[in-house]
Amino acid sequence: MSQHSACELCSSDGGEVLYRHATWRLVLVQDANYPGFCRIICNTHVKEMSDLPPQQRQQIMQACFKAEQVMRDVMQPEKINLASLGNMTPHVHWHIIPRYLDDAHFPQPIWGTQQRQTDATILAERLARLPALKTALSVAMAQLGQSPEPLKADS
Repeated sequence: MSQHSACELCSSDGGEVLYRHATWRLVLVQDANYPGFCRIICNTHVKEMSDLPPQQRQQIMQACFKAEQVMRDVMQPEKINLASLGNMTPHVHWHIIPRYLDDAHFPQPIWGTQQRQTDATILAERLARLPALKTALSVAMAQLGQSPEPLKADS
């Protein structure tokens, strides 16, 4: 993995690794307001999608679309936000975020002004879906027909 010393996505996994491919990884982000929030992160330090070879671009997008579909099936959100910003972390990565009418920021982006506090019971129900989401995402990524790199025992 090519690294850039000041890049947080080169120096850490960026979340709990659910699946690792030779060129990207799928991670679960720990965000109390957004259970199920995931990222697809390029394993090499690349600033823009257009800097990647076409095959790698296609692989990353296939993974994003598959993760989005699994998230819709398991988490049953009102909407999915699929975003690649990189303004703060200029390293190719895609956010896959389940959104609900009652989430803390809806209809604003999750980085916008908070609109409300989501009821703790509702958040607990969403958290309870995480084991199913993790399993479904791992299976779905493997079904893309791409060979994952084995995860380390401590991952």
